[in-house]
Amino acid sequence: MKVLVFGMTENPGGVESFLMNYYRCMDKEKIQFDFLCNSYEQAAYENEIKKIGGRVYHISARSQNYIRYRKEMEEFFGQHKDEYQAIWVNVCSLANIDYLKMAKKYGIKRRIIHSHNSQNMDGKFRKLLHDINMHLVDHYATDFWACSPSAAKWFYGSKDAIIIRNAIDVNKMAYDESKRKAYRAQLGWNDNYIIGNIGRFHFQKNQLFLLDVFSSLLQKMPEARLILVGQGEDEKKIKDKIHDLKLEGKVYLAGIQKDIGGWLSVMDTFLFTSVFEGLSVVALEAQANGIPILASLTAISDEAKLNDNVFLLSLERPIMDWVQMICKIKREYMREASEKIRTVFIKNHYDIDTEVQKLEMLLRI
Repeated sequence: MKVLVFGMTENPGGVESFLMNYYRCMDKEKIQFDFLCNSYEQAAYENEIKKIGGRVYHISARSQNYIRYRKEMEEFFGQHKDEYQAIWVNVCSLANIDYLKMAKKYGIKRRIIHSHNSQNMDGKFRKLLHDINMHLVDHYATDFWACSPSAAKWFYGSKDAIIIRNAIDVNKMAYDESKRKAYRAQLGWNDNYIIGNIGRFHFQKNQLFLLDVFSSLLQKMPEARLILVGQGEDEKKIKDKIHDLKLEGKVYLAGIQKDIGGWLSVMDTFLFTSVFEGLSVVALEAQANGIPILASLTAISDEAKLNDNVFLLSLERPIMDWVQMICKIKREYMREASEKIRTVFIKNHYDIDTEVQKLEMLLRI
């Protein structure tokens, strides 16, 4: 069986990580993925995809050249329509459902739409398109999937949807003492208490608030340091704020990193201040690493709170409440033990080794 997958971009973010976690573990003798990308930039994991048997196709982005985009879409589906038994569209908004429309036009029978977010993260116009397409998607999709109940509700309203857990490779994210020592030595922060965050530099991830928290934390914990892993459209704002708060030398912008488990091992507390999430992959990766987490109420849903050292605060609370909670975590909480973590992940259906079998079964129905 061959499945055409949409949702892989050049940025190795949550959706991209989700897709690769499953693709790596699929039985490729039974199911093979190819990826369609709406950018000519090299896709995240493109080299790895090709090494394990998948193909990656590129077309123009709708937002950059609509006429060329439509022409290339028609050409692609016209040439490849007979190769695929299903299309699996992974998106954070219903602003663009053209891939489903084109798949239906060219006779691809299974057309799966998969929701990966629970609120609008774009502008008003794309929110309007999302609302319009909520009423149209029934005509084009045959299967409705989501990463969480809240993500399903935002995409489909009261319609039933299948929840596909954002399962991860727990072993790959496990705490690594040798990497901790090596990375901290490179930074010159061997004896510092390191706060960390991993995510796209975007208002949704709320790194500007995080910098306010860190700046206040330094008054109580001068040995604290901050690592931000990621890139995105808010990068200039973040750099400007680091300068304005005089945090140079105390904040490290690590850019995009592949060794997420290693960078999590460097950190002592994971600070996760997102305004909203669907079901965050990085929140699961951090828990697989065992690191204590302080998150906003909107960043980690109840079903994704697995470890005992995960704490939630409202973004409406004063910054000093966040500071005091970080200090409490430092005093009283350690990393979770790896053997306990794996048991909890399997029990709650977030271990990729067990969940990939369920996805294979769903795709082959």
